[in-house]
Amino acid sequence: MPVEKKLLMNVMHKASSDALHTLLLVFTLASVTGQASAELGSGKIPEHASATRFGSSWTCDHGYRDVEGACVAVNVPSNAYPTKSSHGRGWECSWGYRRSGAACIAKKVPRHGYATEASYGPGWKCERGHLAYNDDCIAVEVPANAYLSDVAYGPGWKCERGYRAYNEDCIAVEVPANAYLSDVAYGPGWVCDRGFRSNGQACVAVTVPANGYLSQPSPGADWKCERGYLAVGSACVALQVPDSAHLSYSGNAWECNRPYRKQLDRCVLR
Repeated sequence: MPVEKKLLMNVMHKASSDALHTLLLVFTLASVTGQASAELGSGKIPEHASATRFGSSWTCDHGYRDVEGACVAVNVPSNAYPTKSSHGRGWECSWGYRRSGAACIAKKVPRHGYATEASYGPGWKCERGHLAYNDDCIAVEVPANAYLSDVAYGPGWKCERGYRAYNEDCIAVEVPANAYLSDVAYGPGWVCDRGFRSNGQACVAVTVPANGYLSQPSPGADWKCERGYLAVGSACVALQVPDSAHLSYSGNAWECNRPYRKQLDRCVLR
């Protein structure tokens, strides 16, 4: 077969194949379009709604909200504006107004107060140095040796370091010997030095027994026994470790070596 004729046949075959692919693509698009049209025309989408970009779902048009599968017009009260959400109320109060049932009422901002963005509650907060009381903002009366706090509750002030709150005043903390000022707002206002413990309004020395050492202060225990000793009353008593046993991890008890097991005060084979 001549080369020219063979090349012509290859070109014709490729053209036929491309045409076939094009026809298949057109048929597929027509089928999808027809299916989508059938779904949109089947009555599944309620009035005042639009199909979403993907799938066969829908969403209510702006100004309408979904109520049990129907799109109902949003009743926007005075001093409010419609939201883009098709769920919930469908509206929010304008700036300077707050929600009260199905209406928006003006926020009554007291002197020394300022409006907030919240559409619920009073809709305002007090300026620093003032506290909300009923529908007003009252000035905080800061006692001597105190300063304004940044919280909107409580008295509105805190005592300076070295003082503690007592009724409406700040009184000086009386630090006993062998103690130092604490940074907590409750309690006596002081903590005993290491090696001392509180006893009423004083700090008394901790008596550490032989074979013991000072530990982190905790209720009922200011010292611990060295490894190999056990606290008995106010003393550290040496542990009697039986045969085929060893000190435990804590060092204040013993355990039997494997394969022995504990039986009263000795270790026996299983």
